[in-house]
Amino acid sequence: MRWISYRTPQGAEAVGLASGGGYRGLPVAELGADLQALLAEGKDAQDRAAARLASAPLIAADAIDFLPVIPRPPKIICIGLNYVAHSQEAGFEAPSYPAVFARYSTSLVAHRAPILRPTVSEQLDYEGELAIVIAKGGRHIAEADALGHVGGYSVFNDGSIRDYQRKSAQWTMGKTFDATGGFGPELVTPDELPLGGKGLRLETRLNGQVMQSASTDDLIFDVARLIVILSEAMTLCPGDVIASGTPAGIGAVRKPPLWMQPGDVCEVAIEGVGTLSNPIAQEQEARS
Repeated sequence: MRWISYRTPQGAEAVGLASGGGYRGLPVAELGADLQALLAEGKDAQDRAAARLASAPLIAADAIDFLPVIPRPPKIICIGLNYVAHSQEAGFEAPSYPAVFARYSTSLVAHRAPILRPTVSEQLDYEGELAIVIAKGGRHIAEADALGHVGGYSVFNDGSIRDYQRKSAQWTMGKTFDATGGFGPELVTPDELPLGGKGLRLETRLNGQVMQSASTDDLIFDVARLIVILSEAMTLCPGDVIASGTPAGIGAVRKPPLWMQPGDVCEVAIEGVGTLSNPIAQEQEARS
């Protein structure tokens, strides 16, 4: 199954399921659960929702006002330096333990929504990533059980403000600016993909030019291993998002550096998962 979260023309949050080149969806208030709740309630609840959505109106894909797949994740856990070539281009040894940092839900934007270059920096960089969405929570998860906790996979663009990322040894400030993290368009259930999301081709394209290209086979810490490591420290919850790391080819290491500019379009495509597309726009400064 391929799920989406979206906004109706009346402004209500809704859940949809891919069908016949479009989506069949209902408002959350009518369906009785948002996508995060459906993940938490398990496969039977998802099957019941899918059966109900089968008779819902069909909406053309180009008419959908997407929301981030999980609009308000409990946690957004990001992994740095998880491809050997990216570690090398960034000047680091391949890690023996993953670099972990946080994002917050205010940083998320949906498919087709603009990623904003902030007023305080021009160093807006792209990072295409496979996103893992947790369905079954837990702590101290065994590796043999880890993939059973995955509700699905999506596409993530971990848009980074590089000068703010480098202001301290902690990366979070440069990684969680408002409206810099693309997420979507769909949540693809694990049965539609190779086990553990392995062997999928990932490409990031800026204005149609390929900037990053790699296989998820190249992850240093694969999906199961990430779940094991993270659950040693924290309880993973339904709806948590793990952004699994980006491959080589970021703009910061190019000579000269290549920053995303207002008017650009950045696409992240992952084989079998989908294509996330975001225009780049300039943030309009507002004070409160």
